Amino acid sequence: MTIRVGVFGAGGRMGSTVCQAVAADRDLELVAAVDPHHAGLDLSAVAGPTVGDLQIAHDADSLAAAGAQVVVDFTHLDAARANLAWLADAGIHAVVGTTGFDEADLARFRSEFTRSNCVIAPNFAIGAILMMRLAADAAPYFETAEVIEYHHDQKVDAPSGTAMLTAERIAEASAQWADDPTTTTVVEGARGGEAQPGVRIHSVRMRGMVAHQEVVLGTTGQTLTIRHDSYDRTSFMPGVVMAAKAIADRPGVTVGLDVLLDL
Repeated sequence: MTIRVGVFGAGGRMGSTVCQAVAADRDLELVAAVDPHHAGLDLSAVAGPTVGDLQIAHDADSLAAAGAQVVVDFTHLDAARANLAWLADAGIHAVVGTTGFDEADLARFRSEFTRSNCVIAPNFAIGAILMMRLAADAAPYFETAEVIEYHHDQKVDAPSGTAMLTAERIAEASAQWADDPTTTTVVEGARGGEAQPGVRIHSVRMRGMVAHQEVVLGTTGQTLTIRHDSYDRTSFMPGVVMAAKAIADRPGVTVGLDVLLDL
């Protein structure tokens, strides 16, 4: 049976790419596109002719009117909070790529999504999920660990959700880390931020990049670097499509795509 899908933020670069991916999949049907900044435009004007004849709507009511069963959200933090509350109240499943949620947000989503389900993933690239898994597997064999993440110059939150989740996975795998030898910091922030005890993150924001991350693990006489690069937003689409198809079978709130991959 075809799954009816709507998209929040459809006029943006990620949202329009999601629309293309949904329209191209035989098991999904793109039925609604919402973006108050592009309301009234034909979706094909921003996402190309493959998405059909949809017009971008101003608000979420169009999702219910179109009978959307799953809605994908790639917006901004404040907008996503409101969008998820609306979806939970409407009983519509949510697939969320917006980042920056804190523990209070997640607790609220868990209390709200009782009639439908929600998957929140800081990164939908399958390679990025495998990078995190490999880093966690390697962590117990090393004494130092640092995460360096690189994103485009329009990303407003730092560190990225992927970096934060990577640090969490590494910390879950090992708590034995060497002390930081730094006693003098010449430039504030030069040593990055300690996301987990002993695990630091460094954030780079640079024009020309999309989403990249490396985990550097070190011990006596050796280092191991695990790196993933997304050169184009299409790298996230297989994960988005997979989540849209799997979400009905994942009750409540699921954080991280690795759960859907059974990693």
